[in-house]
Amino acid sequence: MSTQEVSRRRAWVMAARPQTLPAGGAPVIVGVGLAIGFDALAPLPALAALLGALCIQIGTNFANDYYDAVRGTDTEKREGFTRVTAGGLIAPEAVKRAMYATFALAIGIGTYLVSVGGVPILLVGLASVLSGLAYTGGPYPFGYYGLGDLFVFVFFGLVAVSGTYYVQAAALANAGAVPLWLPPGTLPLAAIVASLPIAGLSTCILVVNNVRDLGTDRQAGKRTLAVLVGYTWSRIEFLALVGMAYVIPVVLLADPRFGIGVLFPTVTLPYAIGVSRTVLTETSGEALNPALERVGKLLAGYAVLFSVGLAV
Repeated sequence: MSTQEVSRRRAWVMAARPQTLPAGGAPVIVGVGLAIGFDALAPLPALAALLGALCIQIGTNFANDYYDAVRGTDTEKREGFTRVTAGGLIAPEAVKRAMYATFALAIGIGTYLVSVGGVPILLVGLASVLSGLAYTGGPYPFGYYGLGDLFVFVFFGLVAVSGTYYVQAAALANAGAVPLWLPPGTLPLAAIVASLPIAGLSTCILVVNNVRDLGTDRQAGKRTLAVLVGYTWSRIEFLALVGMAYVIPVVLLADPRFGIGVLFPTVTLPYAIGVSRTVLTETSGEALNPALERVGKLLAGYAVLFSVGLAV
């Protein structure tokens, strides 16, 4: 598609990268399911957590689009989805303003969540926003130094799932305005364990992205983890993360508080195997762009089924 054929509205949708949004929504879905199962559902904090997570995801996408372009990482040889800054669809300053506006909106939503969850949410929220900016921006963009996978695993998995559960439990704990620390019983170990499959599958989205871009990233000096370890170990990482997603429900089943419903996500295993075959054998954008979208769909489907299983 030529730049002349892309409307401004379509360009902004492209910049937001909707195919990555399951990474923002899936953790909240799982956190809500766990809250229902543990009688800790609080709808307003849950909704705020969802909106905040999506804002951070979109803001990070804007940041990646802008900083990769101004750093010269995105070139005409890139095989991924069109980047609007490098492609000349939207002016760099406009993307930069959208990035800051989206993160500002996330901070605004986070203000309410801080009133519910206190200092822990304040620290986590600020760390999430700053990490989104520092992923490809700032003096040490850690996405350029092999730390992107860790960022996604922590913030779009561990933090997002357990944080969603925590703000709901804290809202019901009546701990007063702006708690200084975690009120008792508001962050059970089960919430952290339940976050691991989402952390793994969210990271898989990035792994596929980086395997696809390995050659052009290496030429541009962007040292993603895939560039540092190569195709073979990147694929091993992908398989390990996918495998973990299907082992954790079995682990949770050993906890008497959970029933057979935690195994609901296993119905997505054949789909996961199909995507894995593509990732294990392909390197081109023609094959991996559809695989990237399929991993997003896998994450979304897994999250819904896992949430239902945790709830019942």
